[in-house]
Amino acid sequence: MRKYIFLILMISASLQMFAKEEVTLRASAPEVVVNGDQFRLTYTVNSQDVKDFLAPQAKGFDVLMGPSRSQQSSTQIINGKVSSSRSITYTYILMAVSEGTFNIPSASIEVDGEKIFSNPLTIKVLPKDKEDANSNQGNSGISSRNQKSSGRITDNDLFVLATASKTKVHEQEAILVTYKAYTTVDLRQLLGKMPDQQGFYVQEVELPTQKTFKLEHYKGRNYNTVVYRQYVLFPQKAGRLEIPAVTFDAVVAQRVAVSDDPFEAFFNGGGYVEVNKKIVAPKVVINVEPLPSKPEGYSGGVGTFTMKSDISTTELKANEAVTIKLTISGTGNMKLVSAPEVKFPHDFEIYDPKIDDNYQLTADGLSGTKTIEYLAIPRHAGNFTIPPIEFKYFDIKSETYKTLNTDAYTLKVNKGDGSSANQQVIADFTNKESVKVLGTDILFIKTGDSALMQKGKYFFGTAAYYLWYIIPFVLFIVFVVIYRKQAVENANVARVKTKKANKVATKRMKLAGKLLSENKVNEFYDEVLKALWGYISDKLNIPVSKLSRDNIEAELAGHGVSEELIKEFIGALSECEFARYAPGNQNEAMDKVYSASVDVISKMENSIKTLKH
Repeated sequence: MRKYIFLILMISASLQMFAKEEVTLRASAPEVVVNGDQFRLTYTVNSQDVKDFLAPQAKGFDVLMGPSRSQQSSTQIINGKVSSSRSITYTYILMAVSEGTFNIPSASIEVDGEKIFSNPLTIKVLPKDKEDANSNQGNSGISSRNQKSSGRITDNDLFVLATASKTKVHEQEAILVTYKAYTTVDLRQLLGKMPDQQGFYVQEVELPTQKTFKLEHYKGRNYNTVVYRQYVLFPQKAGRLEIPAVTFDAVVAQRVAVSDDPFEAFFNGGGYVEVNKKIVAPKVVINVEPLPSKPEGYSGGVGTFTMKSDISTTELKANEAVTIKLTISGTGNMKLVSAPEVKFPHDFEIYDPKIDDNYQLTADGLSGTKTIEYLAIPRHAGNFTIPPIEFKYFDIKSETYKTLNTDAYTLKVNKGDGSSANQQVIADFTNKESVKVLGTDILFIKTGDSALMQKGKYFFGTAAYYLWYIIPFVLFIVFVVIYRKQAVENANVARVKTKKANKVATKRMKLAGKLLSENKVNEFYDEVLKALWGYISDKLNIPVSKLSRDNIEAELAGHGVSEELIKEFIGALSECEFARYAPGNQNEAMDKVYSASVDVISKMENSIKTLKH
């Protein structure tokens, strides 16, 4: 019996191993190259039973080598499942000889008598750098653009551009703002974030964590570029609005002279040193036009929308629930759109609508659906009409207001039987404990024993009667005094920020502690730096953008803080900034940074409080 089972398993494994899969021929090459650069063009077919490979002519490129043929085979057994793969790769080395965009047609190969074609390719060839063109050094390749030797990194070697998809818009019209880094150096890290905006509702576009650089020709030079941040902004008012300049902190790996001693070269980072550089992305000006005079019932929507509705039933009994489901689809300021009004008959009991948002952020705004469910309960039998539902919005394409309408609904309400079968439906819309039932709202004359009071005993004129007037008046006077004192204190913004500095820093350090336990290295160091810089900014009433180590030392010394504590605070900043790049045990470094930061903030708070007293 065991022999038969083993034989069946072997046959099954063999069939899976040699089962034929769809044969494909895949072409791959860089999307962008520089004139004079050499690059690889490969064709890979997932079969080895092939013949008559025929490559197309590549106009705009010289073939330096190829085709060279290589074969690959592999077999895997995972959880008893056998899989195998076999492929052949044809490789060409090409050189771009002219600028422009070139198409490479499909290659072909014959497999089991059938001709298979590859995907076509489109390659963009950029002009050489001006300095390279002048010196006839055209074969530097992409790698040379990342190898700047030690020296000053200029604003032409590394910068960030801020661009807006539109600079003239209407109120609530979506704008995509992109911060793209251009570099000819080895950019390792870039930190920066758009500050809080005045006059805009802002949402950040989620970008891949792993950044991918692409070649781009800009003002006579070829740069490696990457989109670092993207935001979608909705202007909330008309006029000339500014998106302020944003400062980024860059970390660049710069090549230095390498010693002949291999041990010294190893401990010096293989001939590279990390250099910090501040980059300022320029401000962007947006001209916002006001919306035309808003019609009555305007929803606040700006964009392009459609609407449909559905009703749960058109025939029901009195005291049973009916729901109308309204779905608004489209692209625009979906989050700021208000729910349309449904005009139910007067004797219907109406509940607050339930709203379900399902949209995603795009370059044109929020795209998706807003689903609104309205619930009502008829209390009387009869025939009722629910008029069409109107949704008014401002259409971006036509720059006019448009009105969407649903169909009217006719309800036939039969006499109810007093059952409560719809309680679960109502519970989804409200937390009311029960539904009112008509017929019990008229109370009978009270019967039975009544409490009697002795003649001549009245509350009027007693001491308690006058206290009911005096006590509230005294409390009112005390409240006014306390409120005015609090208002005066709150008017001093700098003092309020100073008082709350420790609370804000403590909150940030708690979040940093959570990131530490989750081993999120970059997020941890960012939060600790925000806590340190933010704390000292609030305490000294100096914006973070104007802070530096030099003026921190001067300001703290002016507030009477000891020199030893000032050095400890500056040391905590430096240790946090450099710990993330230091070799060794990262967890131990994070623990040390966390403890040092908490300790120095506590000491600084106690020191400044003592000096004030």
